[in-house]
Amino acid sequence: MKHAIDFRLTPVLPVAESNETFPVGRIYCVGRNYAEHAREMGHDPEREPPFFFMKPADAIVRNGATIPFPRVTRDLHHEIEMVVAIGKGGAEIPVEKALGHVYGYAVGLDMTRRDIQGEAKKMGRPWEMGKAFDNSAPCTAVKPVSMIGHPAKGAIWLKVNGKVTQKGDLSEMIWNVPDMISYLSKLITLRAGDLIMSGTPAGVGPVKPGDRLEGHVDGVGDLTVSYAK
Repeated sequence: MKHAIDFRLTPVLPVAESNETFPVGRIYCVGRNYAEHAREMGHDPEREPPFFFMKPADAIVRNGATIPFPRVTRDLHHEIEMVVAIGKGGAEIPVEKALGHVYGYAVGLDMTRRDIQGEAKKMGRPWEMGKAFDNSAPCTAVKPVSMIGHPAKGAIWLKVNGKVTQKGDLSEMIWNVPDMISYLSKLITLRAGDLIMSGTPAGVGPVKPGDRLEGHVDGVGDLTVSYAK
């Protein structure tokens, strides 16, 4: 059997210090998972059940890339995040067993067309097109747990053209990694190859054509991408 049409290959990320790759199945993103970011977006940071939205797997952009500036938007925003790479699937995963399902971690950007997202919110419509567009998920190579363990604290920051715009600590997550894996696995069956973008600290802001973005998560790595002029 062969495909009736030409079809893209499964997106992959490099595995750090290896010739292996990590195939990307689905990308789940946790919303408002840092209190200060929730406040800057006009929401109460009280610990409520987490919510999730998705990006397509082929939104992945490799570290070091120059990215075409996205169409339609006049208000592109950056959101730096630690990415959790799932190595073993499951449903109804207990919190105490959740970390056993993690293959590794990466540094990612949840790029957001804030104007499109905002307009959709005002109209009570889904805001997927503000999040799930082409090239909206730049990401580093995956570092396996065997190399770095499970980062639970440490700096997370982003610079735009050398200026720090976002800065926080992984310990400030409202829902930590075991919590979010356990909760998400009650909603859907997680699969090996899934990525979970774990939320962003305060300081999200605009990105313009020609900007250079440098992101960092302690113990996980560094991400650098630029936007074409």
